Amino acid sequence: MPGDEQVLKQLYDVIENRKAADPETSYTARLFGKGTHKIAQKMGEEAVETAIAAVAESQERLVKESADLIYHLLVLWVHKGVKPPLVWEELEKRFGTSGIAVKEARKKKD
Repeated sequence: MPGDEQVLKQLYDVIENRKAADPETSYTARLFGKGTHKIAQKMGEEAVETAIAAVAESQERLVKESADLIYHLLVLWVHKGVKPPLVWEELEKRFGTSGIAVKEARKKKD
């Protein structure tokens, strides 16, 4: 749908701006203040909740948990300085390539 990418960009920009907000009034600023480990932990928790919703809960719950997961992923990106275009570029590189081939290439690098 047109504008979908824009929603992610707007959310990313809001999160980036909240980095400097007061942690007493901004959950996002509070997360930034707790550092990488806490942000990653929250993202992991949301990933698990999303997976559980997919398996055992309603579509509505899956949608809500997915939104939470995307929000926390974007907080992590902002915290680590990852701009969305970097991720989009990586995804574009993978078009036309088998997921199996990508995994095999990673094994050879490791």
